[in-house]
Amino acid sequence: MNKSASEILLWSIGLPGFGQILNRKFLKGIFFILLEVVVNVQANFNRAIFASFNGDIQTAIDQTNIQWLMFYPCLYFFTMWDAYKDAKGGAHSPFLYLPFVISAYFVTVGVMYSQTMTVFGVQWGPVFLPILFVIPAIIISFMIKTLLTHLMKKRTVPS
Repeated sequence: MNKSASEILLWSIGLPGFGQILNRKFLKGIFFILLEVVVNVQANFNRAIFASFNGDIQTAIDQTNIQWLMFYPCLYFFTMWDAYKDAKGGAHSPFLYLPFVISAYFVTVGVMYSQTMTVFGVQWGPVFLPILFVIPAIIISFMIKTLLTHLMKKRTVPS
C-alpha cells in the first residue's frame, strides 16, 4: 500500500489513528483510535458537534465537558503530525512539527474561551471557535518556520 504523505495526513484529520494504520503502525493506530473515542465520549463532543451544526450553540456549550475536550486538540494534532512524519519516512524539514504544535496550542486556547468569547458579535461555541483559532495558528507557525529556516541557513553559510 503506497500512500502519499498528504493522503495519510487527510485520513488522520478524518480520525486520529487512521494515518498510523495506513502507515502500518497498527498498535499505535488502534491506541490512538481508542484514546480518541474515550476523549470524545467523555467530552460529549459528538453531541456538541450535532448541536453546533444545528445552530444551537448554547446547548453545545451546556453539553460539552470542557475539561475533557481540552485533551482533544493535542491528541488530534499529535496524531496528524506523527502520521505525516512517518509517511515521509523521516525525511522532512527540521521544523515540520511547528504548524501542528502551534495549532494544538491555539485550538486548546479556543476550547478554553469557547464558552464566553464572541467573534464579530457571534458566540461560536466549543466546535467552531477552536476551528477559527486554527487560522492564526497556521499563519503564525509558517511565519516562525520561515524565520527559523532563514536563520539556520544564515548560520550555516560561511561568511
